[in-house]
Amino acid sequence: MAGLMRQGHFLGSKLRTLRKRNGLTLDELSARCVHLDPSNAPSVSYLSMVETGKRTPSSDTLAVLAKVFGKDSEWFLDRNTAAPTPTPEGDGKRRSSTTMPLEPAFLFSKELLQNALPELLVQTGTSARQFARLLVRVWQESRQNDFPDIERAAENIGRRRMPLSVEDVLGIARDAGLTIRWFDEDRRGGAAKLVRARFEAPATIHINRKLRDHEARLKYTIAFFIGHRIMHNGDGVVPPHSALGTGIVEEGAYDASMAPHDVLLAWRDFECSAFAGALLCPRLPFRQFLARERHEIAACEKLGVTPAVLMRRMTAVSPYRHWHFFDGYAPGYLRAVYRGNGISLPWGNMSLVPDACPNWAVFKLLPDSAAARRAAERPVSQISVMRDGDAPRLYCCHSLRTRDAADQWHVLSVGIDLAPALLAQGLDANEIVNSIDDACRRGGGNGALPAPAATAIRSVSHVLNIDWIARALDSPATVICPRSRGCPRKTPCHTASN
Repeated sequence: MAGLMRQGHFLGSKLRTLRKRNGLTLDELSARCVHLDPSNAPSVSYLSMVETGKRTPSSDTLAVLAKVFGKDSEWFLDRNTAAPTPTPEGDGKRRSSTTMPLEPAFLFSKELLQNALPELLVQTGTSARQFARLLVRVWQESRQNDFPDIERAAENIGRRRMPLSVEDVLGIARDAGLTIRWFDEDRRGGAAKLVRARFEAPATIHINRKLRDHEARLKYTIAFFIGHRIMHNGDGVVPPHSALGTGIVEEGAYDASMAPHDVLLAWRDFECSAFAGALLCPRLPFRQFLARERHEIAACEKLGVTPAVLMRRMTAVSPYRHWHFFDGYAPGYLRAVYRGNGISLPWGNMSLVPDACPNWAVFKLLPDSAAARRAAERPVSQISVMRDGDAPRLYCCHSLRTRDAADQWHVLSVGIDLAPALLAQGLDANEIVNSIDDACRRGGGNGALPAPAATAIRSVSHVLNIDWIARALDSPATVICPRSRGCPRKTPCHTASN
């Protein structure tokens, strides 16, 4: 028994993964064990403790569990760390390279994590507020941008009207009991940071006069604070609305204490942003609008919203769930991220990544290059292949270089994972993706799409009603990497870019 305890750190996660993989409840698993060997069968409560790492089964009990799943007892021990093969996810859930929970469970207990996190944040130079935003973003991705309570709150006050003028939004603000006050331009934290607006409890929005010249941003800013008034009764616990430009590292960046206030501000920022998007682009009318406009980003002008609002809202209302969105600033920061399709990050929003792959569309457009200047006039569409372990994945993105309220250049990029759409059409997604991957590798990292693959992707563009997917076929596909040091090209991209 002692030897089993020392070798069974991963036993619980393997058992839980196998059970769920086979669609069994704890009751059903216990019943099957009773049927095989009543004297050594575990109870439901004991199985739960085994799965969470609080108990290690005896050799006899483990033998019964192994027999249920047709495994050898040795498979559950530490010397075999392989996880069961996950079920392919075609139901819109985000795919992840992590198929098992963190184990051994006692090392990832709540108490140990609470003690370890502050030191981790200090050693990595991560602020508590940044970490809180990361947690909120992961929660958002796990929910696939689906927050019906926020949608209902926005639709109740906006009555699903679209488009809304500045006067309409101001009227909604007045109906919510809000007062608008204007102030002259206020830059804080350096020349790049512009304070657009701030909230004064219980019902006053202070707005920078500069926004009067930017109606789309003005509407979003007012809608953001309407959300705070409606959902939180204007208690004032909400971050100011700022255009950060390159000022990504904020005040208190190295305060690693995970204060509840940091978590609350991050959560309020997300909720109010989601509310603003839902107010300006209510789900059903906006989905119909996207269908009419074939998801063209330039259509934002018809609604009087910014490209960022259109892109982010697109990922939330589309019946197709496999989207990503990046908002990137030079030299390599992501201010906003959404990865409903599980795509890797090209770089982060906490620190510069030294080996970023230069072939991501969002990265190509950040430097002041000819391609970037063209993208300021017309968005760029790109089909990309990326290796996820041994299997290539296929994406199409649509990227736009634009200026924020602080007059800083940044790149907005929205995209989809193409494989689920190909599978939905009854096509062999693996064969299509592999053919494009082979063409790119033969071309040294870029390649023309094979005719059958191009035909299949054009069909997907038509079915999803996304015009920029078809336009991406006019350019070669390209290989992108999670990190350039692992670049699969014959001439690695980090070498070619130096």
